[in-house]
Amino acid sequence: MESRVKRRNKRKRMSKNSSQSQSIPLHKQQQSQTSPRFPQNPPQSKRRKCDATSSSSSPPPPPPSSSVSKPLSFLDKMKAKLRGGHFRMLNEKLYTCSGYEALNFFKKDPTLFNVYHAGYREQMSHWPEQPVNIIIRWLKNHCPSWTVADFGCGDACLARNVNNKVFSIDLVSNDPSIIACDMSNTPLDSSSVDVAVFCLSLMGINYSNYLKEAHRVLKASGCLLIAEVRSRFDPNNGGADPETFCRAVQGLGFTSTSKDFSNKMFVLFFFKKKEKQSQKIKEIEWPELKPCLYKRR
Repeated sequence: MESRVKRRNKRKRMSKNSSQSQSIPLHKQQQSQTSPRFPQNPPQSKRRKCDATSSSSSPPPPPPSSSVSKPLSFLDKMKAKLRGGHFRMLNEKLYTCSGYEALNFFKKDPTLFNVYHAGYREQMSHWPEQPVNIIIRWLKNHCPSWTVADFGCGDACLARNVNNKVFSIDLVSNDPSIIACDMSNTPLDSSSVDVAVFCLSLMGINYSNYLKEAHRVLKASGCLLIAEVRSRFDPNNGGADPETFCRAVQGLGFTSTSKDFSNKMFVLFFFKKKEKQSQKIKEIEWPELKPCLYKRR
């Protein structure tokens, strides 16, 4: 009986050892329990998917700056050419007709006057110096109580930039302050102004009548300022002799005080009305001032 019990216990021990050899070792089980939840090096396919997701969620590139000027379209270029051609036509008209004819021309269609001055401003934008600015500085350096007559005022730039009382005169009035009239026949009283200005406005075949009108409205010792395109007074290129022009103006009863040829685009003439006027009527020979025609750009 005792031997039978020993054999049974021996078989149990042998069965227990066999089952332990087939089970997973303890250190292996601990290692699997402490391993990280995510692999340190994910598969390549997952990495690509992650990159694609991040790129799609990134903000879009900023729009191009609005300060960059867009190139002109073909239609815009054609419109600019038409505007330039219209200005040249009107400019030639003003230089080759009388003041009375020009006044009636713009009365029929006042909008053409705006077309002309838009083209005029475009041309002036290419000049390094504007003659009206020189005249403005000249007036600011003299008596602010002087009364000024601006013959051919355009958009009345002179009146807006000085403290003087200014009579702005032109063919068309787009502003209540501008007097629309023929510059050879203004509504101003005789001997009523201290300064008469012609800034690039001696246009028309009867320009001498404009200067006669300036002489009429100027007070004794009043100043006459003339700014004109330089080529009109270049005898070597078909322009008038400036000395002949000055003599003609002096024949009206002015004294020439100074001339300024320092600017390559325009010339300046300064005259003063004589206090005592001659009663004799002199025949004055006025030089022809050639039209100032602008080239196509």
